[in-house]
Amino acid sequence: MSLETWLAFFVASWLISLSPGAGAISCMAAGMRYGYARAFWNIVGLQFGILFVLVIVAAGLGAVIAASTALFTAIKWLGAAYLVYLGVQQWRAPSAPVTEDAAAGDEGGTPRALLLRGFLVNATNPKGIVFMLAVLPQFIDPHAPQLPQYAICGATLFFTDLVVMSGYTGLAAKVLRLLREPHHVRWINRTFGGLFVAAGAVLATFRR
Repeated sequence: MSLETWLAFFVASWLISLSPGAGAISCMAAGMRYGYARAFWNIVGLQFGILFVLVIVAAGLGAVIAASTALFTAIKWLGAAYLVYLGVQQWRAPSAPVTEDAAAGDEGGTPRALLLRGFLVNATNPKGIVFMLAVLPQFIDPHAPQLPQYAICGATLFFTDLVVMSGYTGLAAKVLRLLREPHHVRWINRTFGGLFVAAGAVLATFRR
């Protein structure tokens, strides 16, 4: 991969990461509720989700999913249902501010739960697979070894997404310290709950 090609993908990666979506909503919701340190596990899960999609595309399975109406639709509805589920959970979350000790006892705030949540948000999003299929081939030289090129693209995307999602999470975590009243927390929970449901509804209408 030439330097010019990599720089072009580097710019594209920032645009991909900065575009608002379910990942950004998940980061902000987790940051507001659990603080940055604990919500970082959600960011790690998102990166594993990107890796999962990248492997699928690199292995050629992405094209199979995009070509199969039944498989594509099944993944789409699974992703939409999961986002709606997260929305309902967020809407029903307690209105009391969450302390570190309370977060440790919150089943949804454990590192494992947040890691899985981040992974599923990206892994069950067929838009990500279709997007990767549309974007990645433009930066891959078919006459050169494929694995190193995919590794470079993956590392670049991980870096930009990690920075951007950390920004979303950190900003939300700072706001958390300012909004301590129960009615503030309730309003925030319902706002993010509504955003999750809206993201699920948008995903449900997505077509190839």
